[in-house]
Amino acid sequence: MQYAEIGIRFLIGTVFVVAAVGKVASERSFAAFTTSLRQLDLVPVAVARLAAVAVVTCECVVCLLLMVPQPRVAGIGLVGAAVLLIVFTAAIVGVVARGTQAVCRCFGGGSTAPLGVRHIVRNVLLAGLALLAARATLLQETGPVEPAGLVVAALAGLLVGGCVAALDEIVALFRPIDPGRPVHTAHPARRGT
Repeated sequence: MQYAEIGIRFLIGTVFVVAAVGKVASERSFAAFTTSLRQLDLVPVAVARLAAVAVVTCECVVCLLLMVPQPRVAGIGLVGAAVLLIVFTAAIVGVVARGTQAVCRCFGGGSTAPLGVRHIVRNVLLAGLALLAARATLLQETGPVEPAGLVVAALAGLLVGGCVAALDEIVALFRPIDPGRPVHTAHPARRGT
């Protein structure tokens, strides 16, 4: 179980790092995230910026807790991640149920994908994994680790976390091409070369 816990900790950590950094990478990204909170109609417009700061702060705290090599502290980080994911899921369920066409800015300003069922499923699965790893960590169901196993588990967590963070882009790759939209075959900067 110790390798699964390590992998999950890296997975959750990667998701939260990418989410926090994506939101604050530029003023434009943070503004897009703040605007998306207003569009969700979950908080009063006057406190949307404060809510955005609170979300990013909570994501950063989770990341910091997950990095601490003390099992109890990391376990608290995993529980915190699960709580945040459940809150995010409840918000997304409300948005989907109302039929609001809000864009997912979970990982910053780049996505144009509307919030939907896949975001709910993603968050529920991540919350479940975080709670599973938290249980193992807090009940000390983990034992000593071999360095090679640690590296493999960490890399697997990083890889899966990166894929989770890029889920909207991955889904977009498999979306049918709109016949009314022109397809560009060359990068604009490389035309004529």
